[in-house]
Amino acid sequence: MTHPLPPDTPASPSSRAGFVQRHWQHDGWLAAMLRPLAALTGWHVARRRAQFLRGERPIHRPPVPVVVIGNIYVGGTGKTPVVIATVQELRERGWTPGVVSRGYGAKIGPQPRVGHGELNPADVGDEPALIAHATGAPVAVHPRRALAAQVLLEQYPQTDVIVSDDGLQHLALARDVEFVVQDERGVGNGRLLPAGPLREPASRLQSVDVIITNCSTHDATPPGPAVPPPTPGDSSAQRAPAGHTGPRQADMHLQPDGARHLQTGEHRPLSDFARPTVFENVAAAAGIGNPGRFFATLRAAGVQPMACMPLPDHYDYQRSPFDALPAEAILITSKDAIKCRGFADARLWEVPVQAQFSDPTLFDWLDKYLRQAAIALR
Repeated sequence: MTHPLPPDTPASPSSRAGFVQRHWQHDGWLAAMLRPLAALTGWHVARRRAQFLRGERPIHRPPVPVVVIGNIYVGGTGKTPVVIATVQELRERGWTPGVVSRGYGAKIGPQPRVGHGELNPADVGDEPALIAHATGAPVAVHPRRALAAQVLLEQYPQTDVIVSDDGLQHLALARDVEFVVQDERGVGNGRLLPAGPLREPASRLQSVDVIITNCSTHDATPPGPAVPPPTPGDSSAQRAPAGHTGPRQADMHLQPDGARHLQTGEHRPLSDFARPTVFENVAAAAGIGNPGRFFATLRAAGVQPMACMPLPDHYDYQRSPFDALPAEAILITSKDAIKCRGFADARLWEVPVQAQFSDPTLFDWLDKYLRQAAIALR
């Protein structure tokens, strides 16, 4: 039986956040009370987009194709595995990808930070460090992704396609393809912040190129919400070109690839952590947007942690939160592992996941689309 941490444990998620999430899935009294503020959000989003469309704000057009992978639902929906898979799939098809990212949680400064290989999460943020580690691709980090793209191409001129980690709403960077990643929550109650969970109107989904639905591994594939038609006069849908018939859609399942010991690199199947003869007490921890999904993945693999420690997204790990866990082994996500490599805790095991997509031709389509875009940019 899995025992969650007590509500007053510092690592446990805020009950207030859970309360808001529950209301964001339903159009109840809280949403009704916050509708005036949501209307203000809608006005701001529409005004800002219109300014870019009219040329009142500059848009940087890199000399190479750009793929933006983002979401309209605030918080974590599973973008990072899609970014990693996209970079790997493009490289297999002959591309030399580079990545730009916001670098959430790191103090970047006036100039982008650029590098590849093993990057320090404290310098670039956990997700860029994980992407660089998993793909080997160069990564440029800055809140102004257009500036990050410029510096990336200056320092890595061999880059012939840019993948933007998040940045769907960063309209100062021109893009050729837009991916939206959603999860089982869909668009929630369909309302904008703060009455609902959306950064942009749900009709924005009609104008993107691809919608990826991150499905829980232990559930049947949920039917994704119907993509709403554009509302007349809604500037969020104005990107769609003539003849655009709606986004390509695919489901994504994150399949665990065993567990890797953080100190020694030893690899073991997850089934070992389900056998008390191998590990008597196993715990799990996750500092991601939706920790419950990681715990569900473990249970689907037969692992029943004696304690689950949900940590805030982008948890900084300035000190170890694991000391109070009386476990022989602690399973953590790759996003957490990238920040825990310096801990002298032999109980930590990383559980990498591989993204699997229901559309087997998705990246062949992307390859063809980007080659056409590259020709147009010459």
